Amino acid sequence: MSRFSRHPALSYAPIVLLAMGVAGGIYPVSATATNVSVYPARKVGESSQVAHRQPQPREGSPEGASTQESPDAAQGHHHHDTLEIPMGQPVPSLQLVVHPDAKQGWNLELQVSNFRFAPELINQANQPNMGHGHLYINGEKQGRVYGPWLHLPHLPSGQNTITVSLNANGHEALTHQGQPIAATIVIEVPE
Repeated sequence: MSRFSRHPALSYAPIVLLAMGVAGGIYPVSATATNVSVYPARKVGESSQVAHRQPQPREGSPEGASTQESPDAAQGHHHHDTLEIPMGQPVPSLQLVVHPDAKQGWNLELQVSNFRFAPELINQANQPNMGHGHLYINGEKQGRVYGPWLHLPHLPSGQNTITVSLNANGHEALTHQGQPIAATIVIEVPE
């Protein structure tokens, strides 16, 4: 029995969420929700026009790491430079699991491996596989994520694309083989 089915007035139906992972792979994620439809999301960073520049070493970056402009920068969204995970370094991964909140909204669980949330190091020199997340709802940056759980109190009616990227202490989006280390889910909220 789900911990969300305690209230007799609430009826929850199982759903499957799809999370986009490190190299654009799709991973099924189980959850329980009420009146929510979930659709597969496009790969993070996918766009019709992509702007790139040659990777350049950045002061404070781990040895062997390089930075470059985020592929989505050409779309005019709020984005930071990227930081490539060096060869031989364990590659972080991220999956999102959404849990309906019994009172209001959703609880977003960030399941990470090879990564440590380190809010105490924000704006300091980059450390391998440490940092924070950036939360985007419908393409707009909402803020930083400093741990593995986040409450989303309200989402507007319709389709809502929730993306979380893993970022270094200097806010660079972490990448592996040029792909952002991020996860995306799409939640349909009824009118």
